[in-house]
This record gives sequence, C-alpha cells and structure tokens, in this order.
Amino acid sequence: MSKVNPAKFVREVRQEMEKVTWPTRKETMISTGMVLLLVAVAATFFVFTDWIIGTLISIILGIA
Repeated sequence: MSKVNPAKFVREVRQEMEKVTWPTRKETMISTGMVLLLVAVAATFFVFTDWIIGTLISIILGIA
C-alpha cells in the first residue's frame, strides 16, 4: 500500500482546479432558466396525465 502525501494531493487538486472552465453568470442564468422551464413543463404534463387517467379509471369503475 502506497503512502499518501497530503502536500502532493493538494498540489494535484490545485492543478486540476486550474483546468476547470467555470460558466459565466449569463450562462448560469440561462441554464437555470431552462431547467426551471422544463421542470414546469414536465410538472404540467404529469398533472394533466394524472387527471386524465384518474378520470378514465373513475368512468371505467363507475365511480363518477
């Protein structure tokens, strides 16, 4: 088992962090907006799908 050198680990982490390309504020805002929009679309879809299936089940079972 090799020994762990904390100083070497920290140097390697810093080297990797320099390679990271961080998004700009504008890119982050656009991505966040798209995620929120798609979540709203998916939620709306599932609400209506659930309502339709519930209505059909109620009609089939004669509950309504």
